Amino acid sequence: MEEKERVTYESAGVNIAAGEDTVQRIKTMVDATRSSAVLSGLGLFGGFFEIDIKKYSHPVLVSSIDGVGTKLKVAFAMGVHDTIGEDLVNHCVNDIMTSGADPLFFLDYLGTGALSPQVVEKIVEGMARGCKNASCALIGGETAEMPGFYQKGEYDVAGAIVGVIEKNKIIDGRKIKKGDILIGLPSNGLHTNGYSLARKVLFEIAKYKVGDYVDDLNQTIGEALLQVHTSYQKAIALVRDIEGLHGISHITGGGIVGNTKRLLSSDLSLNINWNGWEVPPVFQLIQRHGNISNEEMQKVFNLGIGLVFVIKSDNVSEVENALNQASFYPIHVGEIR
Repeated sequence: MEEKERVTYESAGVNIAAGEDTVQRIKTMVDATRSSAVLSGLGLFGGFFEIDIKKYSHPVLVSSIDGVGTKLKVAFAMGVHDTIGEDLVNHCVNDIMTSGADPLFFLDYLGTGALSPQVVEKIVEGMARGCKNASCALIGGETAEMPGFYQKGEYDVAGAIVGVIEKNKIIDGRKIKKGDILIGLPSNGLHTNGYSLARKVLFEIAKYKVGDYVDDLNQTIGEALLQVHTSYQKAIALVRDIEGLHGISHITGGGIVGNTKRLLSSDLSLNINWNGWEVPPVFQLIQRHGNISNEEMQKVFNLGIGLVFVIKSDNVSEVENALNQASFYPIHVGEIR
């Protein structure tokens, strides 16, 4: 009787050796993000982080989780993977810091069809860079190899972050009133939102390739679309304790209006001065090739404003001076009505 071929996990598409290789490749980068508050090493079932209870009288934890959407498709086409990890961290850091919180630690999830230790190494390199810049520990993660689930050479990533803030210093929009001023900080591109529309317009309608150089952009299409999501950690930390700062909005999917109105009570509204700044060329290119209305652009993209501070009018000059001195270039975006 003919002996049947033995089936192994590797023959089913899962390479345990590649997983072990990946851990060794990323260990040094992960360790470089850690402080004495991290009490566990890479490889345990859970990560341990000690909160400095002497620093806070009433600490409140703040958490968020997110991904980078179809920006991944551009990374795949470019063969560039280190920026995606940094995008993910910066997005999550910005989200929790809208409350005034300090980021403590970050965890990631990566799912792929066939594990490439070299690609994972690049992704984690970007995560580690983002965490170090934000003084945030990369405390753990999960890499799942799922044959047949993803297209060849593709993956998905998600990240979760935990921060902390003193309870009486939480910024949540409750103090926002009519007459408050909206001060924005510039974005450097799409950040991590609107890529499904951008890809449809630029690659399907306009027929660009990622390597095509565009004079208006002073770079290739791929380079423009892979600009790293700006971290506003230092800008927020600079002004969060200034009296009169009533709210902070991270401009992601939904645009300036969709995100900032989340802070408002039902009796308040936004008056945006859409002509108050120059929309970056990448958005103009998308709008022109897609014949997209202004209303649709405003709903989908950040249009050059990545963060909005809502400030009492009496305190605007103090906030602006602090930001200008640190070269953050604040922009008048509008007001609360």
